[in-house]
This record gives sequence, structure tokens and C-alpha cells, in this order.
Amino acid sequence: MATGFPASTGDVLSAAMFNGLTSFTVGTAQTADYTPVLNDQYQALVVMNKATAINFTIPTNASVAYPVGTAITVLNIGAGACTIKAVTSGTTTVLSAGATAAQPSLSQYKTAVCIKTATDTWYVVGGIA
Repeated sequence: MATGFPASTGDVLSAAMFNGLTSFTVGTAQTADYTPVLNDQYQALVVMNKATAINFTIPTNASVAYPVGTAITVLNIGAGACTIKAVTSGTTTVLSAGATAAQPSLSQYKTAVCIKTATDTWYVVGGIA
């Protein structure tokens, strides 16, 4: 039986593990700068909510080893812009609109999806500026 995520070929999932895959949750709204943790990949949304500027910071693979293909959806409901950036720009690459150095920003009520495509490469797509 599998002991956690991600499961490997041939693993058997328990009912609780299967339900975890099919029952995504909306996380608690983040009111300060936030770096996602491994369990955020199982949430439907990471919600950002601050009246002034706030950062959603993508960690290095060395600190949080998300599997390639992970998609994290970020929703900004706060009045302050939410900047999506790498914790270490020289180590983790965040790409949006084809620009490596870009730090995409979400205005209020905008959503973006951060998709991991390689060990330390993420694409950000959606309602970004």
C-alpha cells in the first residue's frame, strides 16, 4: 500500500488517499507574503488577501520538491497587487509571457496557475500583468 503522495507505479491507494485526490480544498487566505508548502499542490486555490502589496514566492526544488507537472492556482482577492516570484531567482526560473526575468503580478480578483515544467522551472499563466 502507498504511504503518501506521490504514489508510485503499482502502489495501492487507501480510501483516504483517493479521497484526498478528488476532494481539493481552498486554503486559508494568506494575509502576508507566502511561500507554498508541499500540501498546497492538493488545494484548489491558494488565496492571497492583503490591502497592500503581497508576494507569492515559489520555492527551490531543494526546499520543496514538487513533482514536475504540479499546478498551483493562486487567487488574489486583496486590493494589493500579488507578485509571483522565485525565492532565489538564480536557482528557480519563473516564466510568464516568455520573459525569464518577469515577475508576474495579479491585481484584485485575478487568478494565475503556476505550473512546474522542470526541476526548478515554473510557468505562470492566467490573469497576470
